[in-house]
Amino acid sequence: MSDDRLHPIGVFDSGVGGLSILRAMRALMPEEPVIYFGDQGHIPYGSRTKEQIRDFSETITRFLLDKGAKLVVVACNTASAAALTYLRERFPAVDFVGMEPAVKPAAEQTRTGVVGVLATPATFQGALYASVVERFAQGVELLKDTCPGLVQQIEAGDLDGPITRRFLEAALRPMLDRNIDTVVLGCTHYPFVIDQIQHIVGDKVRVIDPAPAVARQAKRLLDKRGLAHPGGPRTIPHFYTSGDVRALLRLLPRLLGEDGPITYTAWEGDHVLAERVVL
Repeated sequence: MSDDRLHPIGVFDSGVGGLSILRAMRALMPEEPVIYFGDQGHIPYGSRTKEQIRDFSETITRFLLDKGAKLVVVACNTASAAALTYLRERFPAVDFVGMEPAVKPAAEQTRTGVVGVLATPATFQGALYASVVERFAQGVELLKDTCPGLVQQIEAGDLDGPITRRFLEAALRPMLDRNIDTVVLGCTHYPFVIDQIQHIVGDKVRVIDPAPAVARQAKRLLDKRGLAHPGGPRTIPHFYTSGDVRALLRLLPRLLGEDGPITYTAWEGDHVLAERVVL
């Protein structure tokens, strides 16, 4: 009989943004085996329809479960907004950890009553964001920006170049003019440019990175279900991508601080994933 505690955690995102979540998970639970799927063949998710994102998310979830995943982390705000409720209904026996814009802590801690939120259009349009705002942000002014093109810059590995800086300046300067004191990162790609964001907004503005809280929630669920790994040496993650394997290989050390084997996994239609090449 197999020991479910030894099974991997499955993590997925539209691309490399979810590596910010994985990085926090690896810091907290280095002994846990992990499989990560970056759907770089379909990036960006933010401009796609809810139905498309839901279909992609369901297929990727089935792929991860076929690999033995004991927990699925939807390390993508856009996919969480479009598909998390659906996934929980579709796979009732599976525990999911999703992304929720950190509006609640921002609303609790703001002193000026003005908070900036950076996220994709799909996240802002989703019921999850609307619910969080309704429950926790009454009386707080939320300034929103979709940062067009920023996800693609990060996917290309441009974390501190002039174009990336220009995108961030365009989003943040108008917010600063309206007296924000907190910035919520509502996309898992954005923590990779948190240093740039902090430099623009200054030390008096708090920037909220959701990754540590998501990692802690994943650990709580594993502990609660008795699925936490019994311990041992640090494991090596296995990565799957529907995009450019070599591009991901170059980015892993910089974004995650470690690497591992990568498998190219092609889409055959919108509902089948097939492994092709292993590096």
